[in-house]
Amino acid sequence: MVRGKTQMRRIENATSRQVTFSKRRNGLLKKAFELSVLCDAEVALIIFSPRGKLYEFASSSMQETIERYRSHVKDVQTENSSSIEDVQHLKHETATMAKKVELLEVAKRKLLGEGLGSSTIEEIVQIEQQLERSVRIVRARKMQVYNEQIEQLQAKEKLLAAENASLTEKCLIQTDQGTEEMRPDVRVVDNEENSDVETELFIGPPEVRRTKQRWSK
Repeated sequence: MVRGKTQMRRIENATSRQVTFSKRRNGLLKKAFELSVLCDAEVALIIFSPRGKLYEFASSSMQETIERYRSHVKDVQTENSSSIEDVQHLKHETATMAKKVELLEVAKRKLLGEGLGSSTIEEIVQIEQQLERSVRIVRARKMQVYNEQIEQLQAKEKLLAAENASLTEKCLIQTDQGTEEMRPDVRVVDNEENSDVETELFIGPPEVRRTKQRWSK
């Protein structure tokens, strides 16, 4: 016969309730013992019957296990308390930063000329003075940047001028060297041309002159 599923509620019959308590108590004590032996776990079990009778099991020392439990619970509570404090601190910082961001947004809009309807004359004067100071700072920075760029361009101009002078000097030197190399060739050409010119004086017809030249050679 298959047993039905036991309903998880209080057994009204006192005798049945006592019998069930005895059986399940013994089974629970047995399971605690097996758990401590098989898994090398530190197990402590405390049971009070409906009439207040104590049943307990401890794999080592009940008192030491209880002290260990209390220490662990204390540490956990301390960690939880620290975590709660940290969360509250973060929430407070978040709220403070949100307020600062909101104030900065309002100030930014006022500097842009927006949201000035609720501003007093003193606040408007302060905004105007702040804008004037900002304009002076921006202009001073702009002039500084201009001057730095001008100095850089002047330095670049000097560098280019020096490079140009150097290249010009090299070009002149190469031109002079080329002119000197051409001069001996001109002299040789002149000598060759001069060698073909007749320097002797002959008297008589051309035929006689050519005959004399052949005999002289």
